[in-house]
Amino acid sequence: MNIEWNAGDYHKNFSFVYKYGEELLNLFTLPKGALVADVGCGSAVLTKELKSAGYNVCGIDASPQMIELAKCNAPEISFICADATQFRLAEPADGIFSNAVFHWIDDTEALAANLARNLRAGGELVCEFGGKGCAEAVHGALENIFRAHGKKYARTFNFQSVGEFSPVLERHGLMPVYCTLFPRPTRQDGEEGLKNWILTFLKAPFSCVPEEEREDIIAEAEQTLRPVLYKDGEWYIDYVRIRVKAIKVR
Repeated sequence: MNIEWNAGDYHKNFSFVYKYGEELLNLFTLPKGALVADVGCGSAVLTKELKSAGYNVCGIDASPQMIELAKCNAPEISFICADATQFRLAEPADGIFSNAVFHWIDDTEALAANLARNLRAGGELVCEFGGKGCAEAVHGALENIFRAHGKKYARTFNFQSVGEFSPVLERHGLMPVYCTLFPRPTRQDGEEGLKNWILTFLKAPFSCVPEEEREDIIAEAEQTLRPVLYKDGEWYIDYVRIRVKAIKVR
């Protein structure tokens, strides 16, 4: 993972991440009692939903802070602190679930190989994450503003298309049976919704920007993007998502 989280703020201020992930659960066709690993479980909101659906679940996250929060929120569930490209389960899972995680992972080949390694033959992978073009209005505006400030805007997301992600899965024995890319403009809370989104999800580009200049850049971004992303008193980030279900065939 190429970001560090403020676990409490993320859980409190960006609950839409979990709410949009709930409908993903319906893609599983596993029987009750099946072992399902939630990769990138965060604070365990959806891990608990998986357990409520009757699955035997474990949560996996690379952030120690998120794992501690998950343990507090769901003490009855077991959790592993590990990277999505490196975790090891004691036995292969019947299903692997992941929501809003894979666009943070640079090495998609290593990710797919490890998912396949931890999934039994016939097992199901269900995931959704940021796809090609996600939040491009924001990234494009900031790229131009950074350039005007004499700085380079670092793009740290791995947004992929269906045609890019599906072949990676297939190379590792994961056959996509459902794969779609779709826009989903996503509302942010309050007048400072865009600013809060930038401060939470775009840590890397601003890591070497002094605080005062950071505030100026964000203010310029708000001015630039208001005609595009501000509607009826609310900020909407121009999300694009890729949603996948794959079966392990070898």
